[in-house]
Amino acid sequence: MEPLYLRRSGTSLLIDFSTGEAALLHFGADLGPALPDLSLLGDAVPHSAFDVPVTLGLIPQASSGWRGRPGLRGHRNGQAFSARLRVVSVERSGGERSGGEACSAVITQSDPEAGVSVRTEIKINDGGLLQLRHRLDNDGAGPYSLDELAAVLPVGRAATEILDLTGRWCRESHPQRQPLHQGTWVRSGRHGRTGHDASLLLAAGTPGFGNRHGQVWAVHLGWSGNHESFVDAAADGRTVMGASELLGAGEISLAANASYETPWLFAAYSAAGLDGISDAFYTWFRGRPHHPGVQSGKARPVVLNVWEAVYFDHRMPVLLDLAESAARLGVERYVLDDGWFRGRRNDQAGLGDWYVDEDLWPGGLAPLIDAVTGHGMEFGLWVEPEMVNEDSDLARAHPDWIAGPAGRLPERWRHQQVLDLVNPEAWQYIFDRLDALLSEYRISYLKWDQNRDLTEMGHAGRPSVHAQTRAVYRLLDELRLAHPDVEIESCSSGGARVDLGILERTDRIWASDCNDALERQTIQRWTGMVVPPELVGSHIGPTTSHTTARTHDLSFRAITAMFGHFGLEWDVRHLADSERTELAGAIALFKQYRPLLHSGRMVRADEPDPALRLHGVVSHDGGEALYALVSLATSFAEVPGRVCLPGLLPDAAYRVEAVYPAADDRRAFLQAVPPAWLAGGVEATGRFLAESGLPMPVLNPEHGLLLAVRRVTAAAPAAAGGHPVRKS
Repeated sequence: MEPLYLRRSGTSLLIDFSTGEAALLHFGADLGPALPDLSLLGDAVPHSAFDVPVTLGLIPQASSGWRGRPGLRGHRNGQAFSARLRVVSVERSGGERSGGEACSAVITQSDPEAGVSVRTEIKINDGGLLQLRHRLDNDGAGPYSLDELAAVLPVGRAATEILDLTGRWCRESHPQRQPLHQGTWVRSGRHGRTGHDASLLLAAGTPGFGNRHGQVWAVHLGWSGNHESFVDAAADGRTVMGASELLGAGEISLAANASYETPWLFAAYSAAGLDGISDAFYTWFRGRPHHPGVQSGKARPVVLNVWEAVYFDHRMPVLLDLAESAARLGVERYVLDDGWFRGRRNDQAGLGDWYVDEDLWPGGLAPLIDAVTGHGMEFGLWVEPEMVNEDSDLARAHPDWIAGPAGRLPERWRHQQVLDLVNPEAWQYIFDRLDALLSEYRISYLKWDQNRDLTEMGHAGRPSVHAQTRAVYRLLDELRLAHPDVEIESCSSGGARVDLGILERTDRIWASDCNDALERQTIQRWTGMVVPPELVGSHIGPTTSHTTARTHDLSFRAITAMFGHFGLEWDVRHLADSERTELAGAIALFKQYRPLLHSGRMVRADEPDPALRLHGVVSHDGGEALYALVSLATSFAEVPGRVCLPGLLPDAAYRVEAVYPAADDRRAFLQAVPPAWLAGGVEATGRFLAESGLPMPVLNPEHGLLLAVRRVTAAAPAAAGGHPVRKS
């Protein structure tokens, strides 16, 4: 059987079948159109080892001699514990889109004695993002207990470092880096949701790989329940990366002819650092037909969420005043947060009773919605459909609808329990209530929250995280089918459910409950490694942060919020006239650059000064860019010196100008004399800007500067030894 060689967008995957097994030979850089004779490339056989070279399979197996982490773990009442899967068929397709070479395939492997077969789908998308998933079929007569089915890919031997993300509430998506040692590095998520500490991206790369340099291999599991991701460096020198759903004891028992399908594993390779990984994910996201704005052409609306303005204090005059103030500022979507439904005066009661509170809203939500839409804004509503308070009409009427182990309730989290959506009656109740609200009112957007871990998730006495996750997916899918024009945000006490499984069903994520601009610089930077900015909710919070008590100028908060799905989380009713003018200007500035920010390539400089951070978005044609230079802390150096602007066309000429979101940004600087170019701008080639850079002003800590760049000519190459630059 001919090898399987998938190539697209600079990425390739090579699988050999000569041993009867699907053997992983290569994932990474494009190997070119011609391959050597693979029969001559078998490994050496060392002493004190198996008598034949050990195969690294598409599903690593002990039956082939693999002594690392197995790809399949399962049994039949203790028997058939070690499968020996061999290839039955290989279907190749996609050649018409890739120069005649396949870019997708389906591989079927089977073990008749164990009574199992595995069907594997693989495809390389435009941009180079690879997707892989397995489906295990129980071909035997009796039940098959599945413990794990993992998707893995090989990592190049040049990789010596691991980078992944971790975090907590209000501090999500923070990087951690360590050497790759022999053995297995495992990140487990047992939250029943993706988790605040989830590794959105697990990457391995060459020594010191950064944003713009080094080889990087990276994976992400598109799943919103329990999961594991891992790097397995075997003693024979081979390394694999992979991920799997983390199943509970006895959670998946397949009857005869039943099947289990893994979540998609998403994988990317880059020869140009982490920015290349982002390019692959962004291209995939933006190529989806249902990606926000793809079909409608509608820009991502500027949002005002009322939570940090009113909390649970839902008085109509206040909410109407907020709507009028928001509309005058240029807001395009108004979101009513928690507190609108029956019995909800705090977070201890009411969850599950999804009826408009008649005492609070005698005329229903229509008067507020009419006022909001009358100002030309969309109306959005907060819901938390997966949870229930014990102090609620729903819990009193249906205590059996609360999920957990048989005979007792799990520990409360934020005074709430989990609604068992595996129960068909509970699922139908939630669907009916949300469907009724969306049918009765002009609601354009749901802020869909999920505020607790599912640590003892159970249905009918059995673990049920898998089934609950699938039930949530089905709920979202059915609501979107019934109300296709309603956008949905995935919020999970901030960023605890950020993954490509939930993002296939929602239109943006709330990266964190923390709106502190300093914290958000890191949170958004690393969330943006995978998720493009138009899907990452990013709001200007109050002057003093709700979660950290830090105080920041409007300019810094605006610069931070600019690189996302922009909005406000602030009581804007009583702003001073000057502050109102500045805020309206910042919103107008975002709208000016919104088309670029939500379509261009994200670039991040490898800035050597840890006190400084530079990132930006460059249009795909290289015609314009917007960068943010941010000072996170005081620097050891007296002046920043020259800071490079990456990602521009090397031989094109550009004009660079400073842009100020607020009218008076003088407090951002601590300097006697600014760099000369700052007052009137400067022109230089993209090569000069990337390699030499521009001298930057001395920024105070927790302040920033926007740099607007536009191409002025398709400049001729510079004279030998020179990079044209002139002040204008």
